[in-house]
Order: sequence, then structure tokens, then C-alpha cells
Amino acid sequence: MTTLPSAIPQAHALLSRLGVDAAILDGGTLAACSPVTGEVLAQLVEATPEQATAAIDAAHDAYLAWRKVPAPRRGELVRLLGEELRAAKADLADLVTLEAGKVVSEGLGEVQEMIDICDYAVGLSRQLFGLTIASERPDHRMMETWRPLGVVGVISAFNFPVAVWSWNAALALVCGDAVVWKPSEKTPLVALATQALFARAAARFGPDAPSGLSTLLIGGRDVGEALVDHPKVPLVSATGSTAMGRQVGPKLAARFARALLELGGNNAAIVAPSADLDLTLRGVAFAAMGTAGQRCTSLRRLFVHESVYDAFVGRLKIAYPNVPVGDPRAAGVLVGPLIDKAAYEAMQSALTHARAAGGRVVGGERARVAGPDAYYVAPALVEIDAQAPIVRHETFAPILYVMKYAELADAIAAQNDVAQGLSSSIFTLDLREAELFVSGEGSDCGIANVNIGPSGAEIGGAFGGEKETGGGREAGSDSWKTYMRRATNTVNYGTTLPLAQGVTFDV
Repeated sequence: MTTLPSAIPQAHALLSRLGVDAAILDGGTLAACSPVTGEVLAQLVEATPEQATAAIDAAHDAYLAWRKVPAPRRGELVRLLGEELRAAKADLADLVTLEAGKVVSEGLGEVQEMIDICDYAVGLSRQLFGLTIASERPDHRMMETWRPLGVVGVISAFNFPVAVWSWNAALALVCGDAVVWKPSEKTPLVALATQALFARAAARFGPDAPSGLSTLLIGGRDVGEALVDHPKVPLVSATGSTAMGRQVGPKLAARFARALLELGGNNAAIVAPSADLDLTLRGVAFAAMGTAGQRCTSLRRLFVHESVYDAFVGRLKIAYPNVPVGDPRAAGVLVGPLIDKAAYEAMQSALTHARAAGGRVVGGERARVAGPDAYYVAPALVEIDAQAPIVRHETFAPILYVMKYAELADAIAAQNDVAQGLSSSIFTLDLREAELFVSGEGSDCGIANVNIGPSGAEIGGAFGGEKETGGGREAGSDSWKTYMRRATNTVNYGTTLPLAQGVTFDV
């Protein structure tokens, strides 16, 4: 076991540069820990449900003022936020590494996503278009207009601790909404840093940005429940486990609020006979092992055609033990730690169930990289004959279940035969196979890729569409409509009021 450099001084220096007041880092009940070393980085004060309610009320007041600001002007605030993120990119990425355990390149990539969505939203602020609709009545015109929705609640998970907020906040802000953010209890420090960067942008923007426009609530489940239950929050965007989504969704439905849910993935890929195996190997390895398998888009199930199974899986078995696992701050490391002890125990339980179902396991053992409170593991590859119950259950850890198939239709059916359905991919050079996979008869997931893995998404295309949650969509495309309400306006520019066929009313 190696003794790693302490994360505490680095974390506090980063927080200081990012604008977080050192006084709020001590004296509370919420321990902010680093999975890199297992150390406690700060003890934060948690908001009470009563404080959360007051903050939401203040955010609603901010929305009432913000909706009056022209959309292109609102885009200027997001442009300034993008500038602050560019200036702080390295520091915020390093803090993501310390608190979420991502390797440096992945931390930088996450902050780049924040910058990209700001750029996208700035352009969007001048493109909140509605349609002009032909009216059946003479001297009338119909049009649709899009109006701000209100307070948008954001509940984010540890695995993308800042990007998810930005996907929602950048669009919500240009749409005229206020934002209240409840981050994961496992990654509160990066949320504090992000909120400090927003405050810098708002100060540069000036008095048109009302107090309470972006609010951060540090706390646990009770704070999240206050956000979900508040009648002045018409939309809650929640990212996390399917168990969490099953609690959030019905509560929002009960008060007719909108739910934008991005939950578990249990994503699959298919390796066809014609696949470029060199490209496929890189794509599969990155998707399955990146971020220690802790992405909602991580590859968890792999269906390999029987004609290439031995050759391809043989290469995977060589690659898996050789992937560098270690301190994510170090150059050359590809796999950092699991987020905590619970994640490690869930992984070991899944591997036990896989062995009981006949699975042959390579890897999965604990890697002694740091002290007893840091949980590093070797990624696990499990060859299994069929989709046993454990294969259908998503474990948020670097486990890849590998299965053999003979007919493409069977592989697609097996891929679709789980409740989850966030992302998917096929590796093939056969045009017919590729087109079948992305057709209505193919993948039923929100993302269907060809010759790239299921992990990773560009902000220009709406992210998500998971079948289990009814198709939540964030980031690009027309997902901005989720953050607004649609109105149809009819204008009578004539001198009569048609009431029915051939009937008019004049005074």
C-alpha cells in the first residue's frame, strides 16, 4: 500500500481560489470526504427543511423579477458564467478529482461540458422560437409563445457533481427561471465552488440579476424532500438512482409538477462480426472502466458475436489486469477510486451473485492504493452465459458482464430486455446492422450509438430519454421547452367576432 499525499491542503487552497469562504468549511454535521485518500476535507452546516423552504420562496421572488429581463440579456449572464468557468477550469477540475475521484482528464472534461452548455445557452437566448399557426377564422392570427416556468429544482448525483447542474441551470436561466440546487451529500464542496463562480458572474452582470436567482442547499434527504414538495417549484430535475426516482416521481405527479429524471443506465453494447476490433477494444474499455464504472452511461453489459468472441474477449482479459488503477491525480492513471465503502460493498455483493449464477470473474479485487478509508478496485470482467438477475440489476461499479450471441435480433432483444434504457451502442461495419440498430426495431434506449461506446454525450443533442423514467432529456436539442410553458395566442385584427359557422356578433 502506498501513502498518498494528503488531499486536505490542496482542497482548501483550491476552495480559496475559487471563492469559497473558509469559515463555512468547519463546524457542521456533513462530512465532505475525499475518496482519493479517505480523508475528511470539511464539516459543513446542513440546511434545515425550514431554511430550504425560505430559500425556495426567495427564489420564486427572484423568478418574478428575472422573467421581466429580455432573454438575450439573460443570456449575457450565462455568457459571463462561461467566462468564470473558463478562468477557473483547472482549479474546479482538480476539486472534482479530489471530491469525486475522477482522473484529471475526466475532471477537466466535466468542466468543459459546463463551458459548452453555457455557449449553447447564450445562442439559445436569441432562439426561443414559437410558431405562427394558420387560423380557420377570417382576420385572425394564432401564434405560440414560450414563457418562463418558475423555480427549477436540481438534485444532482456524485458522479457528475457539477456538469448536471450546468445542463439545467444554463438553460433555465436563459428561459427566465430561477434555480435551486441540492447537490449530492458526497460532493458538496464542488457545489460550493460552482455557486461562488456563479456569484462572481452575477456581480459582473449587475443589478438585473436578482438575489436568490441561483441558490444552493447543502443537506440530506429532508432538504431534497422540501424541494420536491414545495408548491412553488414547478419542475424538479433529479439525477441519481432509480430508487430515488421512484420516490421523487410520484410526489411531483401528485401536485402536477414536472419531473425530469435521469437515473440508472445498465447500458449495453453489441460487438458484431464485422466490427473493427481495435476500435472496439478501446471503446469498450473506456466505457466500462472510465470513472471507475461510476457513470450513468457506463458500459455494463456486452454482447459479442460467437464468431469473434474468443478473439475479442481474449484481448479484453489481457487489457483488464493491466489498466493503471491508482491516485487519480497522478499522470497515466486511468481508474481512480470508488466513491465510498458502500460502493465497494455493493460491487463485491454483485460479484458474489455473479459467481453463484455461473459467472467467471476476472478482477474485482480491492487495490491497496491508499489507507483503509479509500476504496480502489481492479475493474471486473464477468463472462456469463445469460442475463441472470444480477446482470439485470445495475451496480454502480466497474463490472462488465460479457455474453455470447449468434443472431443480431437476439442480441438487440437481450439488450432491450432490462428496465433501464439510457444509452447503448453497436460496433459494426455493416451498414444494414447499424441502420437496424438505430431504427424503431433496434435499441429502445435514449441514446443509440454506432462505433462508439455508450458513455459520453455532446451537449448539442438532448441527453437521456431513458425508457424507465418516461424520457427525461437535458442539455441540447429542444430540451429547453421543458423549462418553459407554452401559450397559444390568438389575435383578431378584424372588425367582427365569428362565433360559429356563418354566425357573427356585432354591436
